[in-house]
Amino acid sequence: MSGGPKAGGVAVITGAASGFGLQASRIAAQRGMKVVMADVQADALAISQHEVEGLGAQVLPFQLDISKAEQVQALADATLKRFGVPSFVFNNAGVGAGGLVWENTLRDWEWVLGVNVWGVVHGVRTFTPLMLEAAKRDPAWHGHIVNTASMAGLLNPPNMGVYNVSKHAVVSLSETLYQDLALVTDQVHAHVLCPFFVPTGIHHSHRNRPAELAAAKPTKSQLIGQAMSEKAVTSGKVTAADVAAKVFDAMDAQRFYIYSHPRSLATVQTRLEDIMTPRNPSDPFQDRPEVGQQLRAALRAG
Repeated sequence: MSGGPKAGGVAVITGAASGFGLQASRIAAQRGMKVVMADVQADALAISQHEVEGLGAQVLPFQLDISKAEQVQALADATLKRFGVPSFVFNNAGVGAGGLVWENTLRDWEWVLGVNVWGVVHGVRTFTPLMLEAAKRDPAWHGHIVNTASMAGLLNPPNMGVYNVSKHAVVSLSETLYQDLALVTDQVHAHVLCPFFVPTGIHHSHRNRPAELAAAKPTKSQLIGQAMSEKAVTSGKVTAADVAAKVFDAMDAQRFYIYSHPRSLATVQTRLEDIMTPRNPSDPFQDRPEVGQQLRAALRAG
């Protein structure tokens, strides 16, 4: 086993100004890595950069919209010029959205898929060839690519379809990346992060939504979804720091799947049994029927 990213290596982290990205930047700094912190929000990025530099790291801040291929390429160019090929790429930036699936507008789909799917696609397409070249040049070199999905990439909870679709795509891309890399190298490794509800600020991701993809007036289901998501996220007991530590533990152990709440895998097993049996999809609220009753009542009212 190669172990995870080491001192002297380079970390490229998107969504680095908050949540998992900021916590991973802190750990990378503590490990003696050079850190490229990329985020769409300039003011938060400047604050986070100052903090991580205070841990002794060399930091390259980079503002970008990861849904834009040319901006991700510019991130790679800046990284190579300043620090060299990264040994840890964390395709982590993401946004959240909810509501009944037919009520999401075209702009909702374009925004969520643009960040959550295309952002990861651009990161994989741009950085994987650089890492493979570095591996060819040095048999001792090892790299890790971690893509942030969600438990919503393994399940299909109701009233959050556009988000589910985006995260299922990230799981599929990551699993395929793992298999494709195994065909050509033993030195570059893929991982997928599937967190459950963790306080990260994702429920406020609309603050960075571009004007050209502005949201329409929210529907009742979208308002309900936003309220439920905010309650679930803010009440989470597992912290973003806990999850970032699990990311580095997984890289150290070369473990592909990374979970914030392993106990929640029982619901994944139920879904897979639904598929294998086959039977109709199970009630997602069977363990918390009162939540399902409240949601149905709210959506059917008036």
